[in-house]
Amino acid sequence: MKIVLLGTAWPYRGGLAAYNERLARQFQREGHEVEILTFTLQYPNFLFPGKTQYSDAPAPKDLLIRRVLNSINPFNWLRVGRMVRRMKADRLVIKFWIPLMAPCLGTVARIAKRSGVQVVSILDNVIPHEPKPWDKWLIRYFVRSVDRFVAMSQSVLDDCTRFDTVKPKVLTPHPLYDNFGESLPREEALRVLGLKPNMIYLLFFGFIRDYKGLDLLMRALALLKQRGDYSRVKLIVAGEFYNNGEQYAELEKQLHLEGEIIWRTQFIADDEVRNYFSACDMVVQPYKSATQSGVTQIAYHFLRPMLVTDVGGLAEIVPNGKVGYVCKVDEGSIADALQDFCDNPKQERFANHLLHEREKYSWTRMVEAILGQKE
Repeated sequence: MKIVLLGTAWPYRGGLAAYNERLARQFQREGHEVEILTFTLQYPNFLFPGKTQYSDAPAPKDLLIRRVLNSINPFNWLRVGRMVRRMKADRLVIKFWIPLMAPCLGTVARIAKRSGVQVVSILDNVIPHEPKPWDKWLIRYFVRSVDRFVAMSQSVLDDCTRFDTVKPKVLTPHPLYDNFGESLPREEALRVLGLKPNMIYLLFFGFIRDYKGLDLLMRALALLKQRGDYSRVKLIVAGEFYNNGEQYAELEKQLHLEGEIIWRTQFIADDEVRNYFSACDMVVQPYKSATQSGVTQIAYHFLRPMLVTDVGGLAEIVPNGKVGYVCKVDEGSIADALQDFCDNPKQERFANHLLHEREKYSWTRMVEAILGQKE
């Protein structure tokens, strides 16, 4: 088939770009022709709170990526829609993650459909983590432009059904992020990161946003430290602040956690990701709200146990007691799980279950879902 992916890719950075590029490679491996149409402007700078939207890495040599789409220019949407229509693709695949993009992506899809292309949307979220009053109108506009939906968690599938009860929908878990290289020996990863051996490292990874619950984790860590001698337990925070980071610095002082947290608050480049996952003992996602998370799929790839909260679809892919812990959205519950992990080492048992569970999360299954081979 001829596939057009419309969305984030190089020169943009982050999980959306990584996902779309990995998906394009899977289509190529399975014999399809693929082109990615990405943004000339994704977010206006005043709407992007991070340091930069752009990657320092060179352009992928194995992918055809064209920068054509301006997210805030309606005349551009019309032009790109006509461009896609002329391409006569079999599938137009759009990853939807935020209502802000609904006018742009929905308009391109509407125009492209006149060529007979089937529009398939992979839904990261339908209802955003930080909703706005106008979201429902925007979501409805986008949903009406799509022919088929692929959701990666039951909660997202349920949200989609609130806007459409007729069109085909399939639930397929987020595939493994296996594009960050293989694991390093833990000692080597610790050396690369300048970390001490003989410690228990917890990893909080990715953009630091309010809904991801870093404050909950810090309170849980402080509670753990009050329960006994857990001086070997250290928290690595690896990722860029999406909002003001001063609140976390103040909380660190209030909780007397100076020296207990290793702050690496810059964007973690793709070639550095494996260092953090190879070095850590457990990945911690104390989210206050969620749908699914690419971080869990990186953890699966590197066979690292996880602690997640019981929100969205996280518990669906982290079986409690097998590959980690599912906790309440509460610092006491999180502290209990951290204490059990430190007092009762289960790494070998967790690793065996991780090997078994991660077989479910293949990119082939995602391609089948997009092409309508899995209903």
